Amino acid sequence: MKALSQKRRHPLAAIALLLMGLLVTGGLYAVATTVNQAKASTESYSASDVEEGGKLFAANCATCHGMGASGSQAGPSLVGVGAAAVDFQVGTGRMPMQMNGPQAQKKPTQFNEEQTKQLAAYVASLGPGPAVPEAGLLDEKGDAAKGGELFRTNCAMCHNAAAAGGALTRGKFAPALADVSGQHIYEAMVTGPQNMPVFNDANISPEGKRDIITFLKQIESNGSPGGADLGALGPVSEGLFVWIAGLGVIIAFTIWLTSRTS
Repeated sequence: MKALSQKRRHPLAAIALLLMGLLVTGGLYAVATTVNQAKASTESYSASDVEEGGKLFAANCATCHGMGASGSQAGPSLVGVGAAAVDFQVGTGRMPMQMNGPQAQKKPTQFNEEQTKQLAAYVASLGPGPAVPEAGLLDEKGDAAKGGELFRTNCAMCHNAAAAGGALTRGKFAPALADVSGQHIYEAMVTGPQNMPVFNDANISPEGKRDIITFLKQIESNGSPGGADLGALGPVSEGLFVWIAGLGVIIAFTIWLTSRTS
């Protein structure tokens, strides 16, 4: 200790302390990133999947995303986005993108399930990222009540409390969630497509995501128990519409009743 104390005024002591600080900070960041990263799937890809996916990528995606998915002026790098991002974007038809616009539109898929898996395998081989979720998280057997609380807290401000979707700024929108598979809902949460924030496992646990999917599928299967709805715009909007329409009918009837016959 005495020898170490004598060297504390050495010209290189400050540099050594700075390097130690950087190493500690980097180590803590790496640990935190690992903890927050969405849980990986147990699904594994074969070398053949990766090879075929690379061919599909070069023929259909490299024009925008660059060779090796390193990105270009027309599209971002896909290194590290993970298999879940590819499965969501390609599996919902959003990619390849049909045209430039505020956000990619859902449309019929260009690739079949096997080709989508191969593309996901190729991108996953480029760097670690969120993986396709395990089947156990998509069984729709979670707690719907907890899922409803999580949805209203984290999602309803954009997707509407009834998951009917809603408008955002600059021509963007949060889509309705009816008829969206549980796998794609889970993948959207862990990858944050378009304007959606990423909900990693530190924000919403895998069990919480399972509860949200259960809630969404439950309200989708229940339909509209109150009768015909107005697009699930919400009780205030729907009540206002009915009130204005009813008032208009009363006024029209009153005018007709008090009018004189010519």
